[in-house]
Amino acid sequence: MEIQFTQSRPPSARLVAQVIEKGKVPADLDKAMVEGMEAARFKGNSGQVFDGFAERDGQVIRIALAGAGDRNSEARLANLEKAGAALATKYQSSGVEDLVLDLTDSALSGEEAACVLLGLRLRNWRYDIYRTKMKDDQKITLVRTIVVGAPEGTEAAWDDMAHVAAGVEFTRELITEPANILYPESFVERCRTRFEGTGAELIVLDEAEMEKLGMGSLLGVGLGSDRESRILAIRWNGGTPGEAPTAFVGKGVTFDTGGISIKPGPGMEDMKWDMGGAGAVAGAMLALVGRKARANLVGVMGLVENMPDGKAQRPGDVVTSMSGQTIEVLNTDAEGRLVLADALHWTQEEFQPARIVDFATLTGAMIIALGHEFAGVFSNDDQLAKDLYEAGEVSGDRNWRMPIDPAYDKLINSPIADMKNIGGRAAGSITAAQFLQRFIADDTPWAHVDVAGMVWSDKPGRTWGKGATGYGVRLLDRFVRDTLEK
Repeated sequence: MEIQFTQSRPPSARLVAQVIEKGKVPADLDKAMVEGMEAARFKGNSGQVFDGFAERDGQVIRIALAGAGDRNSEARLANLEKAGAALATKYQSSGVEDLVLDLTDSALSGEEAACVLLGLRLRNWRYDIYRTKMKDDQKITLVRTIVVGAPEGTEAAWDDMAHVAAGVEFTRELITEPANILYPESFVERCRTRFEGTGAELIVLDEAEMEKLGMGSLLGVGLGSDRESRILAIRWNGGTPGEAPTAFVGKGVTFDTGGISIKPGPGMEDMKWDMGGAGAVAGAMLALVGRKARANLVGVMGLVENMPDGKAQRPGDVVTSMSGQTIEVLNTDAEGRLVLADALHWTQEEFQPARIVDFATLTGAMIIALGHEFAGVFSNDDQLAKDLYEAGEVSGDRNWRMPIDPAYDKLINSPIADMKNIGGRAAGSITAAQFLQRFIADDTPWAHVDVAGMVWSDKPGRTWGKGATGYGVRLLDRFVRDTLEK
C-alpha cells in the first residue's frame, strides 16, 4: 500500500476516515451520522468501524470512523494499529482505490498516527498472484492511503515504520510461496534481489562448501531432495566498527515431508511454511538494514528440503556435525534441529557473535504447550530472555520463557553416538532446545525461539489476515532498538 501526505483533502476524495477516541464524537458530524453511531452502538472501541454518507461541498462522500479505544489504555499503540487494520479490513475490496485519512483535528502524536498507518498497511497485505478467477468484488482495490493534516513527526515516524512493514511483508511473502516456487536456491535469489543496493553483504555456501566444512548434520537432511541445500548469511555493519555482531539464525526447511519418517498426508501442505524461522530472519534483516539500524548484525539461514528418496537418510543413521559431535538420527522428521546444529556452529566460527537468537518452527509440542498466542523461548541467559519478552510485549510478537535444565539432557543421550535427535514424547520442545544448546560454545548468550504456533494463522489477527503472520520481524526490530541502539 502506498502512503501519501498532504495538507488538504483531495477534491476527488470519496472515502474519508477519521480515528475516534472512545466516547468522543467529532464536532463536525452531521446529525444523521451521530444518530447512526448511536443506533449502531458505535462507542469508539478499539477495532470498531462505523460509516455513513454525507454531503460536503456539493459532493456525497463516505465517512468512516475507526475506534481507537481508551486514550489512557496501556495498549494505546496496539489499539491504534487495530484501528488502521479495521479500516483496511472493511475497505480492502470495496471498489475504492484511495482512502483519505483525515487527522486534521485529531489529538494523535506523530508516532500514534504512524501506528494507524502501520495497521492499515499490514492488514491490507494479501498474496493473490496465483488467483486467476477472482470475482471483481473479491479483488483488492485499496492501494493508497492519503493522509491529510498529519500531526508533527508523523512522516518521520512513518519513514521508520515503513521499513518494518516491508520486512513483515517480505516474511509473509516467503512463507506463503509454495515449495515448487520457493526452495533453497530460489530463497537465496529472492533475498539477493531484495537486498540489492542496501549495503548489506550476502554470503552463500553451496553443498560443496558445506561438505568441506563438515556439515554432515545439515546436509543429511537434504539428501533425499533434488533441491540443493544452502547456507545464506546477511551481514550488516551499522554499529561500532569491530564490535562483535548479534546473530539471528533461522531454520529454513522449505518443505518438510518428514523424510523417511514421513508425515501423515492430511495437513502436509502446511509444511511449506516450515521455513518460517528463516523467513522471519530474512524479513527482520530487511527491516533493520532498510532503516539503517545502528548495530552490527548478521542473519544466518540454513536452507534445505526434506524429502523421502532412495538417497535420503534413514532412522538409525549416524551423522557427524560441523562441531565434530555425532548424532544418531532416530526420526528424520526431527530435522530442524539437525539443520540448526550446523548453522549455529558455523555462525559462531565465522562471526564470533556477542549473542545468538535462533528462530525455528521446531516442534508441534510447542503448540500443545502455548497454542497460537505465544512463542516459546529457551535461553541460557536471563537478561537475553528478559529482553526478548519485553520486546514481544511492545511489538505484539509475544513470547514466553520455557525451562532448560541439565536434567533433560539424559533424554537425548545416545548409546552409540554423542546424542540422538529425539527424546521421546515427554518434554518434546525442551529436549529439542537441549539438543540445540549442545552446539552453543563458550557460554555465548543464546536464546531459541520456537515459533511453530506463530508463523501461520487459520484466522485473521490484529494486523494480518488468514495465512502468514510475519511473526518475528517486529520482535527482532524492537529487540535491536531497545538493547543495541540505546
